[in-house]
Amino acid sequence: MVSSRLPAPAPGALGPLLGRRFFARSVHAVAPELIGATLLFDGVGGVIVEVEAYHHTDPAAHSFGGQTARNAVMFGPPGFAYVYRSYGIHWCVNVVCEAEGSASAVLIRALAPTHGVDAMRKRRGLDDLRSLCSGPGKLTQALGISIAANGLPLDAPPFAIHRKIGEPDIVTGPRIGITKAAELPWRFGLKGSKFLSKVFATR
Repeated sequence: MVSSRLPAPAPGALGPLLGRRFFARSVHAVAPELIGATLLFDGVGGVIVEVEAYHHTDPAAHSFGGQTARNAVMFGPPGFAYVYRSYGIHWCVNVVCEAEGSASAVLIRALAPTHGVDAMRKRRGLDDLRSLCSGPGKLTQALGISIAANGLPLDAPPFAIHRKIGEPDIVTGPRIGITKAAELPWRFGLKGSKFLSKVFATR
């Protein structure tokens, strides 16, 4: 079980699919509502337990300096996947939000694996369930997401994002792995989840 207040979805017990209208809102509204949703790619995936929001006015956002070939998808309509290479090593998957031209997105940072676990283990070359998707590069490898998914709609195969079941306890904190605007509390996670990429600081 992912959380005492958020049962891990199983096949046949998923929430309804999220359409593009869900993403056509403030990135700050979408990000926390993705916690507890189930992200699938070709039927493989799990419950989203950690995300980060990036607004176009944010110096840490890829779109902050303007449109390029790399970030063009961010400037398009909401409800599409923005995939990029991080540090020249790992793919990262984001969901584009807000109106076309806003260039804002939510980075999916971690999942609790629930679907296609055997396929994930084979792709990642490890058995530890906790480590399969506990980071943005880990989860794309586990799900088989690469640059080929850049610009694909989130409401059509191979993608499927199912609305959360129940009301998760959400924690917030500063984003990690960045140097600009790192103090902004735009990282959201499922409280108590063992699948986070990094635990949230408690006060």
